[in-house]
Formats: sequence, structure tokens, C-alpha cells
Amino acid sequence: MLVMMEMDINLREYLYQNHNKLTWKERIDITFRIISALYFIHEENAIHRDLHSGNILYSQFNSRWYISDLGFCGPADKSSKCIYGNLPYIAPEVINGKEYTFKSDIYSIAILMWEISSGQPPFINHEHDYDLVMNIINGIRPKIVLGTPAEYKNLMEQCWDADPSKRPDIITLDKKMTKINLFYQSSPDESFQSEIYRNLEQDKTNSSTNSRLFTSKIHQFENLSEPRNATEEELEAFHSNKSYDFNIPNNIDDFNKSSNQNSRTSSKLNSIFKAGSKKLSKVFKKLQIKDGFKLRINFIFTSG
Repeated sequence: MLVMMEMDINLREYLYQNHNKLTWKERIDITFRIISALYFIHEENAIHRDLHSGNILYSQFNSRWYISDLGFCGPADKSSKCIYGNLPYIAPEVINGKEYTFKSDIYSIAILMWEISSGQPPFINHEHDYDLVMNIINGIRPKIVLGTPAEYKNLMEQCWDADPSKRPDIITLDKKMTKINLFYQSSPDESFQSEIYRNLEQDKTNSSTNSRLFTSKIHQFENLSEPRNATEEELEAFHSNKSYDFNIPNNIDDFNKSSNQNSRTSSKLNSIFKAGSKKLSKVFKKLQIKDGFKLRINFIFTSG
């Protein structure tokens, strides 16, 4: 079956436009659907390897979230010697030279969970350099947003544990997030306000575009220590010394330029996985980028 679909926006831009409108009920539902999408990838014994908010796409046509940019995705037993990705989303063991695993994707999900809770890209006020690498290796994670539900916070912290074996697998994560989502979808809507969000409202108009927020690239680091979890004291010291102004770009010209360059060629991707249905077993598609974020996807799928 041939399907034509429009992808209107990615998660980063969606949060920029809607952060002040989203309730926790909606944030948790977005997280649930992204995790459901990753479930399909892992179910096919594939690892994404480059999850970040620039390749999580939203379709207004059917109100669904999709994971895209599967050019680096591959079988779990496929070895990859290079480190490729958007630095704040890369698992510390991968930064340290270990192979990508299913648990590496779970770490990236944790960073996305934080981004959905805060409305901000992770480590937005830090250069993607060796200092940030050392902080991630030594257990520094983004500051938990005030008002984050305890069950969401606990799950997020499990997913970004420095020890991959302590992170849940996708089945466990999906079950836990389903339970959290069911509880919140049966609860009344509530507004989302926090001190961090109020700071965001004051500062975002002064921000400037920074293409590093959207860019995945090849990284190479040497002689790093083994990843560990930071102590509460270390986290507090880091976040008190590094000001979190949480500025969001007023525009995304740099990213749009990159997207327009990509629009000149069609990139053939291996698969696309849709959140909301666990009947999808194989997907083949051709992705074309048009008009910035407007994505038209043609895909053929068979249900199993």
C-alpha cells in the first residue's frame, strides 16, 4: 500500500512553539508515543544510534509522532567504530569508545524526556566540546525541572544511568511509560509552571540561532575515564556554577538552510516506525524534505 504523508515539524521546533501551552498530561503523552516508536525499531532488532529532537517528527494530519533519520540505524550486531550523533544525546559509554547498544538509545530517550519536560535543548549554554564530554562522562546530567512528576523523574534518571545495565530495556520502559500515561490521561488537565519556565519566558527573545542544537556529526575522543554517576553534591555544584538561562533561538535559519540543502536530494531510508500501533513490522519509504520542516514521506508497508 502506498501512503502519502506530510510531516509538519520536529520536536525541537514543536516545543519552541508550544512549551507555554503544554500540560504535563500532554508532555507525558508525547514521551509515551516517542517511546512507542522506538519500541518498533528495537523490536526489529535495530538500533537507531542518533536520537535527538531534530529527528522526532510530528504530523498534524494524524497527530502522530515519528522517528526519522534512520541512515545510521542498523542491526544490533552491526559494528560501528565511529561515534556519530548530537553530543548531549550520546550515551557516555559510546563517547568512551564502546559500541552502540539498545541501552544507548534508552539513554537518548532520557535526554529527550528531559527536553520535553523543560522545553529546552540539553546543555544549551554549553559548547559541545571536551569540557562537556568530561562532564557527561562524570555523570553530569541536565538539571531536573521543578514540578516534574516523581514517577517521570525516576524513570528518566534510570534511563540516563551511567551504567547501561541499570537502564531499562525498551519493553520495560514501554510498560512503565504506558502505566504513567494511562494515569495522566485519566486525570484532569493542569498547567505547567516552574521557575525555570518563568526564566525561559524572560530570556528567550534575546537568544540567537545556534546550529549545534540540531547537528549530528562524527566525534572522536581519547583517554577518557570510565563513565560514572555524579553525586548530588557534584550535580548541585555544576548547576550552581553554570547558569541555566535556557535561551531558545528566535529563528532556526541555520537549520532551515541545512534542510534546504537536503531538499535537493532524496535520501532513501531503510524504515520508519509509527507510534500508536504495534502491528507494523516492515516499512520502506523515500523521504524528501521540502520547504524547511515540511516533510513528505512515501512509504510502503506490510502489517504482520
